[in-house]
Amino acid sequence: MAGQVVPVPEGVLAREIFGPLGGLVEIGAVSATGTWSVSAASVGELVRERRGEVDRLLDLVRDIGGFSPATMGIADELGYLREHEVTAPALLLWSGAIEGIPARLEDLEQPDIVCRMCHMAADVQLTSFLQALVTAAVVAGGDVRQGAARIAEALTIAAGIADATERSAPALVFRMWRVVHLPGILRPDAGTPEQGKAAFRSYDRALEALTAGAA
Repeated sequence: MAGQVVPVPEGVLAREIFGPLGGLVEIGAVSATGTWSVSAASVGELVRERRGEVDRLLDLVRDIGGFSPATMGIADELGYLREHEVTAPALLLWSGAIEGIPARLEDLEQPDIVCRMCHMAADVQLTSFLQALVTAAVVAGGDVRQGAARIAEALTIAAGIADATERSAPALVFRMWRVVHLPGILRPDAGTPEQGKAAFRSYDRALEALTAGAA
């Protein structure tokens, strides 16, 4: 049992999940064009075509965090799953501005640059998404094996939405998450309560076992 570690408002936990998810949906919409054309991307079309997966993903998020209907309504309030414009500057932000801002902003829409930003953004946002899911599970408490299974399934769906080529395999995302997020939580000087450290270590072990064959 992970146990409840720190009382965090569930609305905060949910927004930490829905933010990266919004980025993944935009990335997926661009990737689905097949031409890396930002102007041709349609979030609404992507969500309609993958409605079953999106609904399953939201059900998993609800169960992982033990979220109320009101909290789950935040996803709709944010509007990421409804039709809206996808822009190259947004992709730049989702990717952590690793590509850099060119002298002419319109150059961000060049297909090779859009492709790079989408690949980087998928890595960044999937890693953040996984961290948010694990954090929500740790705070909610419950059986780690059951929570980890839900998280692994949610991660698999989100990765498929972001990139249908399976470039972002769950095992790769898991390893990125472990090196990016866990050291800051688990170091002796991190200030994390021991109960919290134990919970994150339990999820690390469980997720490693679940994603080992998903590379």
